[in-house]
Amino acid sequence: MTRLRALVTNDDGVSSDGLCWLASTAVDLGLDVVVAAPARDASGSSAALTAVQSDGRIVVEKQELPGLEGLPVYGVAAAPGFIALIATRGAFGAPPDVVLSGINLGANTGNAVLHSGTVGAAMTARVHGCRALAVSLAVGDGPHWETAAAVARQALSWLLDVEHPVVLNVNVPDVAEHELRGVRRATLAPFGTVQTTIAESGEGFVRLGVADVHREPEPGSDDALVAQQYATVTALNPLCVDAEAELPFEPALTSGLP
Repeated sequence: MTRLRALVTNDDGVSSDGLCWLASTAVDLGLDVVVAAPARDASGSSAALTAVQSDGRIVVEKQELPGLEGLPVYGVAAAPGFIALIATRGAFGAPPDVVLSGINLGANTGNAVLHSGTVGAAMTARVHGCRALAVSLAVGDGPHWETAAAVARQALSWLLDVEHPVVLNVNVPDVAEHELRGVRRATLAPFGTVQTTIAESGEGFVRLGVADVHREPEPGSDDALVAQQYATVTALNPLCVDAEAELPFEPALTSGLP
């Protein structure tokens, strides 16, 4: 029986610890794994299709991951969304059946997932016919990678049971496994756990910062449940999914705009 092919990527960079944990989880589940991730941190890149070229070629370098010697690993001078795209075109061998993105250091919750490179890779994979999983670990006293990997393993088993393309966005609280209260389905919070702020601006420059959002979490949302020490799973649709049925009017056929 042919093994399912899995691309493992992220937006924290090919040398990140979370990438090793996720790749190890996929290998343990018997998937045929190839790792291709940004050569450098690409956080906040969303589903950007950007890459660095040299003489018209995308820069790709072979790497090794600790504990996963012999696994094909590539550091790519590109955003994770671009990596997911070219993987579906056979850039790293046979196209993947599933794309696994993470484990991101930092939660990807609420509508802020729009800007996440971790989620962006999963969304891009979904657009091109793959099932995809994005996994993130909230920042706390850890990081408790083993907890995030255990949840990822469970979520991946659910993903493999689904035959049609879907994106599962998973967020895990930064607690030991015995402190995790369980895994819950969650809605997207209307905002993320942190928001971008303008720390300083002056002549010719702007410096950004981030600030914690001090608001009461919406019950049942990913933010609220992660704060209560639950891991969350949220199914996402790419923004390009047809939403014509939601239009409050019927567009009229005209020969031109007024």
